[in-house]
Amino acid sequence: MEFQVTFDYLCPFARNANEAVLNGLADGREWEVTFRPFSLAQVHTDEGEPDVFDDPTASGVRALHWGLAVRELDPERFPATHTALFAARHDDGLDLADEEVVRGAVASGGADPNAVAEVVASGEPARILAEEHTEAVDRWGVFGVPTFLADDVGTFVRFMSRGDVDDLDRTLAILDWQELNEFKRTRVPR
Repeated sequence: MEFQVTFDYLCPFARNANEAVLNGLADGREWEVTFRPFSLAQVHTDEGEPDVFDDPTASGVRALHWGLAVRELDPERFPATHTALFAARHDDGLDLADEEVVRGAVASGGADPNAVAEVVASGEPARILAEEHTEAVDRWGVFGVPTFLADDVGTFVRFMSRGDVDDLDRTLAILDWQELNEFKRTRVPR
């Protein structure tokens, strides 16, 4: 199965879904997955305001740049770095606008922070973020994370459990069922 999943390190639901994908891959699922960045800060930018794609001070953007740099430079280290960037935000409550926080997450994921910093400084991750975010909006109508993309269908999903591959398997099984537009619990039993 081939699909994409959007992420922004700011979102706990994106963390739940992305960790489920990473866990499934680690368990040997035969998926071809692209992890696609999506900036929640850009979504919340008022019309006429400048885009945030190249502004590392915008909420979450620095972490997206560094995560993308690892995805492009050192794809084998991307899963661990991806997990570490989510953990910095959601386990440790750290500020992802702080370059030292992001460097630490990248290092804990096994990537070389100095090499990653060079890629970030080149502006390439900012360009990729702008391109992939904009395509997600224009092609699939993406409005948030996590959204699963397969063929020409985008499906926004919120998993309540973190990293649960069974939840992901259930979702992937119905991903191409386009007659269901929305399924939302009116109350969360927690």
